[in-house]
Amino acid sequence: MESLERVRVHKGSGLEGDRYNGRATSRRQVTLIQQEHLPVIASCAGHESVEAAALRRNLVVSGINLLALKDKRFRVGEVLLEYTGPCDPCSKMEALLGAGGYNAMRGHGGITARVLEEGEIALGDAVWQAGSSPT
Repeated sequence: MESLERVRVHKGSGLEGDRYNGRATSRRQVTLIQQEHLPVIASCAGHESVEAAALRRNLVVSGINLLALKDKRFRVGEVLLEYTGPCDPCSKMEALLGAGGYNAMRGHGGITARVLEEGEIALGDAVWQAGSSPT
């Protein structure tokens, strides 16, 4: 996993350079997790902190409740996304976070989305529900 200042996002395939680009299902083209959940996950897994990259999500966002976007369209930077479901943890969390890693992620794994309009996302871009104004 690598952190980027900006990334191009393509309709139908997700983030340019992502290991699943072009192979992701239409429901899982982009994965997002809330920055605010990282300390909770770390605590539940028995760690002082956890690196966002270890959690295998595409985007880390803050200041918005991702679950409030259920069944909604939303923007991140230039990109229009559509909520497609929760991003449930996989068995790899046990290997990455240690025993209890899977359970630490339950309910805190973020969401999955499909790309409706492609464009670029840059570090610091706002996340907002489509039809409203970015804050």
